[in-house]
Amino acid sequence: MNEDERITDSRPGIIAGLIRFVLEQRLVVAIATVVVVLGGIAVAPFDWETDWLTRNPVAVDAIPDLGENQQIVFTDWMGRSPRDVEDQITYPLTVQLLGLPGVRDVRSTSMFGFSTISVIFDEDIEFYWARSRIIEKLNSLPPGTLPTGVQPGLGPDATGLGQVYWYTLEGRDPRGRPAGGWDLHELRSVQDYYVRYGLLAAEGVAEVASAGGYVREYQVDVDPDAARAAGVSLAEVFDAVRNSNLDIGARTTEINRVEYVIRGTGFIKSVDDIGAAVVRTGSALTPVRVADVATVSLGPAERRGALDRGGAEAVGGVVVVREGYNPLQAISNVKARIEELKPGMPVRAVVDWTRTTRIEVGDLAARHGFDAFKEASLDQDAWLEWLRRTPAAEWPEWITTSQLTVQPFYDRTGLIHETLGTLNDAILEQILVTVIVIIIVLMHLRTSLLISAMLPLAVLVTFMSMRAFGVDANVVSLAGIAIAIGTIVDLGIIVSDNVLKHLEEAPEEESRLNVVYRGTTEVGSAVLTAVSTTVISFLPVFAMTGAEGKLFTPLAYTKTFVLIAAVLIALTVVPVVLYVLIAQRHRPDGTRRAPRWSGQAGDSVLLGAGVVILVVSLVLGWIIAAGGGLALALLAAYRLWGARLPARFQGRNAAAGSFAAALAVIWALAYVWEPLGAQRSFVSNLLFVALLVVGLLAPFFLFEHYYERVLRWGLAHRRVFLSVPAVMVLFGLIIWLGFHKVFSFVPRAAGAAGIEASSVRSFGPYSWATHTFP
Repeated sequence: MNEDERITDSRPGIIAGLIRFVLEQRLVVAIATVVVVLGGIAVAPFDWETDWLTRNPVAVDAIPDLGENQQIVFTDWMGRSPRDVEDQITYPLTVQLLGLPGVRDVRSTSMFGFSTISVIFDEDIEFYWARSRIIEKLNSLPPGTLPTGVQPGLGPDATGLGQVYWYTLEGRDPRGRPAGGWDLHELRSVQDYYVRYGLLAAEGVAEVASAGGYVREYQVDVDPDAARAAGVSLAEVFDAVRNSNLDIGARTTEINRVEYVIRGTGFIKSVDDIGAAVVRTGSALTPVRVADVATVSLGPAERRGALDRGGAEAVGGVVVVREGYNPLQAISNVKARIEELKPGMPVRAVVDWTRTTRIEVGDLAARHGFDAFKEASLDQDAWLEWLRRTPAAEWPEWITTSQLTVQPFYDRTGLIHETLGTLNDAILEQILVTVIVIIIVLMHLRTSLLISAMLPLAVLVTFMSMRAFGVDANVVSLAGIAIAIGTIVDLGIIVSDNVLKHLEEAPEEESRLNVVYRGTTEVGSAVLTAVSTTVISFLPVFAMTGAEGKLFTPLAYTKTFVLIAAVLIALTVVPVVLYVLIAQRHRPDGTRRAPRWSGQAGDSVLLGAGVVILVVSLVLGWIIAAGGGLALALLAAYRLWGARLPARFQGRNAAAGSFAAALAVIWALAYVWEPLGAQRSFVSNLLFVALLVVGLLAPFFLFEHYYERVLRWGLAHRRVFLSVPAVMVLFGLIIWLGFHKVFSFVPRAAGAAGIEASSVRSFGPYSWATHTFP
């Protein structure tokens, strides 16, 4: 490092040391900035496609989870009344669970056949630590606490906001149209034994609960008269059915030097197997079978609810995401698993009997050499084989295939994307509006672009902080970023304006690095103090607990992250960029370095490039690129023919560049925002945005123009001027507290002056005294 790149003006303090380091080690700042940008993009919660960068985004959901830190213990005891469940299951378990460490409350519900106990833990208790304590307690219950055969279970490791994906199973033809052809019990079997198991394998899924349809089961209906005639009790029928569904091992036997394993196979495979089970042997050595004393059949299990979609019963399930996992990523994993399961979903042939007859179906099958029916229904294997080898165009109009598909009817992905999209658009529009204001007010293009670049950089740093501290992205937490946008700009303006002023007033022979250092350190402490007061003011929000804490604490975190990122960028990146892009352009002798593109030839090239970009972008419909081309063309035209303008407009290249940049940003804002709606033309939206910007900034320019006069008058007439804020404060207190509270001293003052109570009149909430003083 040569002598010109060293800072000779040394000042005490940590802030001055930091600024000195970043100005002398500019390469370190550049590398750190690149790392921050890449890291922020990698963890940003938005659905950005970055194939060149591995992403690990912040957990994102539409709304914050305000639920309590609870675990659910479910116990099934079929056929028992709520009173029996309460006395023998709910109450004993509640007493045992109350003794767990960190338990704040235990809530229970006893219903017909089952018990539900919600164990509420303190907010500082870790979720999975609480689950482990409950499992330990359930595994160490004293003998006799619960009835024989009753085993309580712990609910899934999810919260009340974990239901992120609901779906139904529907039959669809090859064109994707509803085809039907499936019974409710068939759909439920596919859901329970294929789809559910497949989706449970998706990463981040805690539970897949089935809903709707009928659960198929073997049903044994005992005939009391037949059982009494055969001398068979109901318990013997139970034992016979239970013992008939067993495989029994009988060790091994050796035959001809070969060892064979002996076992008895007794698993039930059909209704007839249950009916053939022997209950007991009669007096005449005649076996009494289950079929002799009962009716065995397949039927639906008892259900307490149904799933309805579009007015018709359906079968489906709900996907519950694991606590602490990214819901958006979990839904993406579920959808990937659905695509993997799709080829293996069952298919069947479906006939529209309103378009054909049984005879026509049989004749078609006979012509192609297979049997159309198997017993009373279609021979599915034969029909599917024929349909697969026959082109779909040759199928009769009355037959098609119906393959089960997973059809979502609640997918939180849409809600999450709409929430993030709204906030993403709001932040983008805020950035564009801020850039417009900075460019127009400062009229210094490079400084305006530098301050504007602080906004996305601070947001990316905030995303990295959210990932490090485990703060989820939702509508509340991301709103904290939108709220703090103005503060980011304020810090950049303070530092940049002070440095520019020092550059204008500095001697020609003074090192530009020292000037930037002096200008930054002069306001560094003030910038840090201003941000520290805002950060400290949020300490009460961090102390909130319960639902209020879960709602507002993420906002406090994100706003604090933005403020800290803004002050770091303002004190490290901004002075370095100011030195590289602005200060170094001023030579010690006071002259300016000539820009690379100077002269009429360079301006002509810029004009041609701007016109080409404008025309091509308009043809291709690239509205934002067209705005950039128009701004470039106008700037080049001014540089070429500005000498022909009146004298007061000549020599203002910086103002012309700022105007062109402001026009490009207004163009982009009109395209992104569309304040008049998408149904209106782009030109209408552009004119509205331009008029809105001018109308809002005009009063500020007028105030800036007359500020010195107003200040002089206020200092000369202090009492009159101070009466204005005093009256405003008085009216504010009246609106806040009410007139009768603000002027409650009037009755007391009247009594002290000797005014009779009758002379103090009242009208509604107001009171006043009527008295004539000499």
